[in-house]
Order: sequence, then structure tokens, then C-alpha cells
Amino acid sequence: MPAVSDADPALVEHVVASTGLAPDVARRLVGDVLAFHAEPVADYVRRRHAELRTYGARNPEIFDRIGQELRHRVVAAPELTERQLRRLVYG
Repeated sequence: MPAVSDADPALVEHVVASTGLAPDVARRLVGDVLAFHAEPVADYVRRRHAELRTYGARNPEIFDRIGQELRHRVVAAPELTERQLRRLVYG
């Protein structure tokens, strides 16, 4: 998970300018948001599956719901090897 100190300074400055928050509060806010969205897709799917099963949902309903949620959720990108990055660039 990203640490508060890892927050992009330009993003923190933008939050300060657009909200009037103090820089330390903006830095903590950005860090909290980054940490929230740092969950890898696989972890998110497993966690949501377990949560929905707790409420008695069945797999077809669960997988449909998780698929819909993922369309609107920011999740951490997987770590890519240099080879995978090259294939994205050069095909």
C-alpha cells in the first residue's frame, strides 16, 4: 500500500488549491485514497465474494455484481514485467 509520504506532490498541491485543506491534511487524504484503491483486483474479487456470500448471495449473482462493480472501481494495476511492458508498447 502506498504510504502517505508517497503521495504525488502535484496531486497534494491540487487538493490544497481546490479544497483549501492544509497541506498535511491534504497529504493524508491523498494517502488514504491511494491506499483504498491499492487493492489488487484478485484481492478485491475474493474479498467481495466472501462478503456477499455472508449475506446468502449465490455465485451467479455474486459474479454478476462483482463484474458490474469492477467496471466502476479503480483498482491497483498488476505488476508487469519488462517483457509485458514492451508487448504493450510494441505489440
